[in-house]
This record gives sequence, structure tokens and C-alpha cells, in this order.
Amino acid sequence: MGTDESRECGVAREQRHVAGKTAVILDSLPLWVTALSELAASSHIEVVGTACEPAVALQLISELVPALFITEIDAEEGEPANLDVVREARRIAPDLRVIALSKQSDPSSINAAFLAGADVYALKKADPTDLAAGIRQAFDQSFFVASQWQAPVSINVRPQPDSSLKTLTRREFEILQLVAEGHTNGVMASMLWVTEQTIKFHLSNVYRKLKVSNRTEASRWAQLNGLLPLQQDTAGADVPSGDGPEVAAHQISIA
Repeated sequence: MGTDESRECGVAREQRHVAGKTAVILDSLPLWVTALSELAASSHIEVVGTACEPAVALQLISELVPALFITEIDAEEGEPANLDVVREARRIAPDLRVIALSKQSDPSSINAAFLAGADVYALKKADPTDLAAGIRQAFDQSFFVASQWQAPVSINVRPQPDSSLKTLTRREFEILQLVAEGHTNGVMASMLWVTEQTIKFHLSNVYRKLKVSNRTEASRWAQLNGLLPLQQDTAGADVPSGDGPEVAAHQISIA
């Protein structure tokens, strides 16, 4: 392998604009930065910046506005995944594509990464050729897997809810639905005849159980897991409705 400066941490390179396919790479280990840089290059992606620290990576994204961000999300053992860098990167560059790398393969970790804004979730133990394919798919999807397919809204199907739903109490489930419908804490308190402090208490439990950080992520989780029932609009297309606590487990799903 070469040792040129493009493979060092915290480096920005002059852009050559290879068909707009540019990338910033973040990993705490320089060896992984080097490997990912070479893998991206093999997929015709120009690496315009590399970093070993999240703050450096976010600065590079702000300055260089790449098309792709490849980042590890694993934290210290026993700690939750570091998804803040994904959220902040998407805030800085809304059109950014994000590939999250992790050692974790459990569904809750994968779901949390997608809720944070990742486009592709790849295991660090993946074969390099598979990861290279994932990088290409982030730009131009040509493979569709049945178990991961989300049908268009015009097709009257709903996904099976995440297993985390089973851990919610009846009150927490009710509050999650109200949050997804856009109600404020004050409005929910009035609707449920409780104090705002009680609403905040239940919300904190919801966030913890669903592994989300705020009401926006909780709302997206609820929508992805079919907690908002569908109703027909005047054109015949299905649209979300907030009328009644319909349980998504009874809806049809595509496996």
C-alpha cells in the first residue's frame, strides 16, 4: 500500500470532480482510513478528505461538501453507537449519502442508524467486494432485496413493527402516536389529563426503549413501523391519519 498524504487522518485533497462522486471518510483507526480510501477509489469514488476524529470529519464535510460520507459509528464497548456524527453530517449537507460501518449486526442497531440518517449500513467484517458494492449502491441502486423493500405509498401495505414496540406500555404507545401526529407536550397533557412533566417522563422512556434521541426520530420511527393508520384521500391514495390507535401488526407486510 502507498503512504501518500491522502491516507492520513485529517487530510483534505484537491477535488478533481470525478462525476460528482466524492467522499469524506471517518474512522478512529488510520489503517481503516487507508483501507476505505483504497476501496472507495476502486469504486471510482474520489476521496477528498479523511479524518480520525468526528469534529475534523464534520469540518471537512462543511468545507468540501462531498457526495458521500463513510463513517464508523461504533463507540466504546458497552456504550451506544455514536450516531451524532451521522445526524450532524446530514444537517450540514442534507443531500449527503451516508454509509455507516459497525461491528453490530442486531436489528435495533441497524434501525437506529437508519433513523439517524444512514443510507447504507455495513458490517466491518463484510467482504471488501461486498462493501465496494454497497458504496456503488449508495449512488445508483441496482439490487433490491425482498426483505428490505419498502413498497410505494400507493400500494396499500404496511411493515411489521419493530420488536421494540412490545416493550412500550399502553400509555407510552399512546404518547408515541400523539407525538407522531405532531402534538406538543402541552397539547398532549391536556388531551390525556396529565401534567407536562408526566408527558416528559413517558417520552424519556419512549426514547430509551426505541433508542432514539428526540421527538423527530421518534416520529420517524412510528411512521416507519406503521403506527399511523392509513385513510384514502380523494384521489384514492393512502395517506397517514391520526384517528384512533390502530396496531400496525395487523397490517399486511411485504416480507
